[in-house]
Amino acid sequence: MRKKTTTPPRSAYQRGIDLLARREYSQRELRQRLAARGHDSAEAEAALDALSAQNYQSDARYAEMLARGRAAQGYGPRRIRMELAAQGIARQRAQAAMDSLDQDWAQSASDLLRRRYGASLHTPDGRARAAQFLLRRGFDAATVRSATRTELDEAAAGDD
Repeated sequence: MRKKTTTPPRSAYQRGIDLLARREYSQRELRQRLAARGHDSAEAEAALDALSAQNYQSDARYAEMLARGRAAQGYGPRRIRMELAAQGIARQRAQAAMDSLDQDWAQSASDLLRRRYGASLHTPDGRARAAQFLLRRGFDAATVRSATRTELDEAAAGDD
């Protein structure tokens, strides 16, 4: 008969390392994960401080990673900023991440419309659907107007 060996419980620091080995986490997200695993807040805060001091966890790095990923998925700046705020990223850090993107938002919106809507942009109903889509994706109204007009103008020029 085998005896069961019990492993000692993992510390908050070790759990943080395990989580960060898989992907980046914001401090808020990591704090929530540690609390869900039963670590008290003092132990979790000490672990977060140590992880940040050793540069294993960085909100700046997380913000840049999230912003790059969402921009590549076709999301606009308003949506990305909102998601960064929801993850507990400070406004200045979020702005720095957005500035590091070097993204042409108008071009991104136009490319997204071409891929998603194509010929249906020739109708007013199609343009309205496309505009709502871009607004939900987090593009501002001026960019949406510009993108839908640009696509309409290009379609009209192609008909000539």
